[in-house]
Amino acid sequence: MSALHANSHDRQAINSAAIFSKLPPGALDTLLAQSELQVRSRHAMLFEQDERATVFYLLLEGWVKLFRMTAGGDETVVGLFTRGDCVADVPCLMEADYPVSGKTVSDARLLAIPSRAILEMTRSNPAVCLSMLGSMSLHLKKLVDQVEELKACTGPQRLAGFLVGLAPVERGACTITLPYEKLLIAGRLGMKPESLSRAF
Repeated sequence: MSALHANSHDRQAINSAAIFSKLPPGALDTLLAQSELQVRSRHAMLFEQDERATVFYLLLEGWVKLFRMTAGGDETVVGLFTRGDCVADVPCLMEADYPVSGKTVSDARLLAIPSRAILEMTRSNPAVCLSMLGSMSLHLKKLVDQVEELKACTGPQRLAGFLVGLAPVERGACTITLPYEKLLIAGRLGMKPESLSRAF
């Protein structure tokens, strides 16, 4: 199904995404006409490590994890993404392979954008290139922030920051629902499950 006529709630997430927010008039509609709204169930594989990157995703609802498998067969969580986040746009823009695997960790709604569509636009419109560079810069900033968090903060501090990020209010009491299982939270925060339990 084409995403051109997305509902207002979806359109808000699309318009505010860094990769789309500075696109010139008309360019976003052209891109959406070639994109697809998808509904995926929990644990659905979106793409696998070392596959050619042909599609990237904008999350409209739900959560997606990016992970790599170690030589010993263990899973290392690289990142967790939710509404408004783009997933795998950088390898698509670089015409590269996916460096990680991507899987939903909850039921999810996503906008699937074919890499060929965005690449054609970057070749014909320099303003689109600038928008893409802005998105890549944001990814780099988030990566630097994540490394700083892992290096400079204790486990309980990282957990506190994670919980604050889930809070629906800026001050006062509230109830927080964990968006996915604690084992995955531990992986996201660079903690062992037992350390996470002590931090809680």
